[in-house]
Amino acid sequence: MDSAAKDKIQPALLPGSSCPGSEWPEQERAEQLARGAALKWASGIFYRPEQLARLGQYRSREVQRNYFLEARIKSVVQSYLEGVQTGVWQLAQALETVQGTRDILGQARHLLQGLSQTSQTLAPLRECVVQHKQLQVLTQLLPRLQAVPAAVAHTQTLIDAQRFLEAYVSLRELEQLQEETWIPLGGLELPIFQGLGLLAEALGQAVEAAAGAAGQLARENPALLVAAVRVAEVETERTILGHAPRDWRQRCLRALQEGLERAHFASPVLPEPGALAGWLEALQVSLPAEMAAAEALVAPCCPPNYNVVQLWAHTLHSGLRRSVQRLLSGPELGAADTFALLHWALHVYMGKEMMGNLELGPEADVSQLEPLLTSENIEQLEAAFVAQVQGSVAQWLQKALDGEVAEWSREQEPNTDPSGFYHSPMPAIVLQILAENIQVTSLISDSLHRRVRDMALSKLDTFLRSFSDALIQFSRDHLRREAPHYVPYLLAAFNHHSALSSSLSVLLPAGEASGVLAPVEATLDDVQRRICRLVLEALQVELQPLFASLPSRQWLLSSELLDDVCEQTSHFCQDFWRVRKPAVQVEPGEEDWGRATANGALLTQLPVPQLLLAEAERTVVLQYLRALMQGRLVCRSADERTQAAERLRHDATQLKELFLGLGLEESAHCAPVLLALRELLNLHDPTLLGLEVAGLRQKFPDVSEDHVSVLLDLRGDVSREHRQAALSSLQAGPPPSPSTGRRALFSLVPTPTPSLSSCLPSGPCS
Repeated sequence: MDSAAKDKIQPALLPGSSCPGSEWPEQERAEQLARGAALKWASGIFYRPEQLARLGQYRSREVQRNYFLEARIKSVVQSYLEGVQTGVWQLAQALETVQGTRDILGQARHLLQGLSQTSQTLAPLRECVVQHKQLQVLTQLLPRLQAVPAAVAHTQTLIDAQRFLEAYVSLRELEQLQEETWIPLGGLELPIFQGLGLLAEALGQAVEAAAGAAGQLARENPALLVAAVRVAEVETERTILGHAPRDWRQRCLRALQEGLERAHFASPVLPEPGALAGWLEALQVSLPAEMAAAEALVAPCCPPNYNVVQLWAHTLHSGLRRSVQRLLSGPELGAADTFALLHWALHVYMGKEMMGNLELGPEADVSQLEPLLTSENIEQLEAAFVAQVQGSVAQWLQKALDGEVAEWSREQEPNTDPSGFYHSPMPAIVLQILAENIQVTSLISDSLHRRVRDMALSKLDTFLRSFSDALIQFSRDHLRREAPHYVPYLLAAFNHHSALSSSLSVLLPAGEASGVLAPVEATLDDVQRRICRLVLEALQVELQPLFASLPSRQWLLSSELLDDVCEQTSHFCQDFWRVRKPAVQVEPGEEDWGRATANGALLTQLPVPQLLLAEAERTVVLQYLRALMQGRLVCRSADERTQAAERLRHDATQLKELFLGLGLEESAHCAPVLLALRELLNLHDPTLLGLEVAGLRQKFPDVSEDHVSVLLDLRGDVSREHRQAALSSLQAGPPPSPSTGRRALFSLVPTPTPSLSSCLPSGPCS
């Protein structure tokens, strides 16, 4: 491309313009981009030689395009210049208009300044005109104005006479006259009307006082109440010029509420301790009567929008609620007052006798009333009631226990009932104290009932433990100084247990699970065990001297020793029949309380006398075994072994006859253990001792090697080899069947400690 073509492509600058690079960097960049694009296009078009022949066509086309663009630019610039010229002409015309308006405003300002000066000269004349108009009005109203003081006095007289409608009409006339003078006088209030505000307030107070005594007026003078309410309603709907509206309706409603509260809850003095129930009973009579009077007498005297029955119900409830809260914030209530308040608030107040009365219409809307006692109040009252009752119950139970303990030191036997059983009022007193406190709380709420029941059971458990401790102290005192009727009073304690056990259900409501009684029942069982243990300890103390010489040569030759034992035992058990016979649960498997029948089955129930007889029989047998296991006798011949075996058989038979005669069932006897020992002594062939020992272990699993060794020593003819074989069979024999398990006997019988020399190889045993 030649230089001439390049010049045609480059845009020409306007005359007088400078290089755009220094002032318009964006324009310079745009030109560079355009020039580069044109060069790229031209190089692409004329790259091949055959295209150069068409160079003239391209040049003429570009010249025409440039001419066309220049023509359009000139047209746009010309149009723009014409618009600018029109705008300049319009601005010149506007400037001329503004200057003319400014001149006119200046002239008007000078005219207004002149008028202001003229108006100031007319101000005195204007004041004279106003005064003339006021004097003209006053002249016209002068006769009525002169009567205002008399009208005010007459209105006050009407108010004092409670002629509210006439007084209100007179007041309205006076206030209307005040309005007629107020506007012409330009808001100026004449001194003659200054007493109208006090007069209106006096009428308002009279209306308010009548509304406050609405209950009484509805019975004695309903017309006066109707007049007061009508005045309040009419005045509420009227506006007074220059004064705020008097809302006498609200004053009337407020007076109704305050009067009602004042009639029933005005006294700031709270009921004295113990007098709360009487106060609540009085409210139980007065509040329904007030509601009935409101519905029958007060409501017809008031407009329907007053909702008198609802107003009465909510006002009485609010006043009562405040009184109750004030009562709770004072000194702590006693148990009787607390119970009375809870019962009255939760059951009586909203019951059919009071706010839940079916005679009250739906307009009372008692369902929207707040609870008389909040949940916090109920929680506080229930906790206080339980604490107070707990203290009282503890004192009563302690008095009952002290009275029972005092009986134990008497010089005569315990009291008996008509059937001859030992009897004491203590169980009945204890259960009555607890049952009454539990049952009465069911009238309040389930939560309070549960609390008092749990408290009562806890106190009963504590009482039983204290009773058990007192029995232990009674036993210690008996050891220091023999009590005259120690065992009879222990047997009387058995009857206490029976009476309490059989009557515990009275502490639970019908249908409630008895699981909550489990701790108390467990404590009762502990007390029973302790009583039985003390009785048996007393028997053991009496029998120990008699068993001191058993076994001995005298024992082999005579039954005098066991005769004394049986006589003493019979005398000891003679009062067992005075114990009542309800079934007593016995836990199988315990060391002190298991029982076995003749076929080996454990008993889980025994009547109390049977239980005592069984324990007495077992105590005698244990004493017998303890004496036998002391190793004080060794048979020196087969005749002596036969005598010993026969003595064991005879003693077992004598003990059986003794306790059968006392009334013990044969299935509960422990004396057959003596027959098992007899078989061991009566065995003539020592080689069979292993079988006999294994059989003994099957019957009495708690027999030990030491017991068997003592029995073998008693035989006096067992060699070392036979002894070792017998003891080995004790361990090698089959384990006893669980179904044949018996109550522990041998495990409670100690054996003498062998001397060291007897166990050494160099000793005599070798």
